[in-house]
Amino acid sequence: MNDAAAPSGPSPSPTLGDAMRFAFGTLTVLPVRLRRWDRPAARGGMLCAPVAGLVVGLAAAALGTLLLLLDSGPLLAAVATAAVPAVLTRGLHLDGLADTADGLGSGRPAEDALRIMKQSDIGPFGVITLLFTLLAQVAALAHLYEQGWAHGAAAAVVAAVTARCALTLAARTGVPPARPEGLGAAVAGTVPPRLAAAAALAVIALSAAAGTHAGPSGALHTALAALLALAAGEATLRRCRHRFGGITGDVFGAIAELTGVVAVLVLALG
Repeated sequence: MNDAAAPSGPSPSPTLGDAMRFAFGTLTVLPVRLRRWDRPAARGGMLCAPVAGLVVGLAAAALGTLLLLLDSGPLLAAVATAAVPAVLTRGLHLDGLADTADGLGSGRPAEDALRIMKQSDIGPFGVITLLFTLLAQVAALAHLYEQGWAHGAAAAVVAAVTARCALTLAARTGVPPARPEGLGAAVAGTVPPRLAAAAALAVIALSAAAGTHAGPSGALHTALAALLALAAGEATLRRCRHRFGGITGDVFGAIAELTGVVAVLVLALG
């Protein structure tokens, strides 16, 4: 997630269109014009984050499935599936993952670590984390595509939706921003915990539905993958909150990437 100025001031309740524009305008590169930049719109946008993930996941699944049906092989289909979210987010989540890894790995005090995260270059911790995260994602997707297009496509959708749902949970009330500015500050603490929990339950239920192509055991497995992925996102949030004192746009990106990769790994291990 990219950093920007935090919204401020009282505003009327946003419409569903305002919420969707905020979600797609901040979480994707799709040509959506933001009409509101305030905390009520941020709350609606973060609640709609899984919807943005659904669109990203469907696009990734469509390209991967198309290549597989054209006999490209599961590996190329997996690479394409992993590439689509990176393209549709302009690599911001991957950049956030690398920056967060550099901040965590620096061993510096919180203020210095945050300064390292804002630098434009990527350090060794960031490079290593990106490399193994992408390798794990591609390997898991390739294994799933070997089992059939439906397995790989379902994994792409579940990973994208759970990754954005983890952002909804990270934006809940009680989680402070690490900086007074930026997109982290814009969305931090905007989502009531009960609504965040409801979004998580809905995503787990929808993930189970996505796994029904493999029967009842497949539905249970997919729901478990979503649950464990969200737990991984929460663990990442907890670690970053303890280390940096709160969340930033980079931390949101790291949470999304790690949540998504855990989802496909759990699905590949079934």
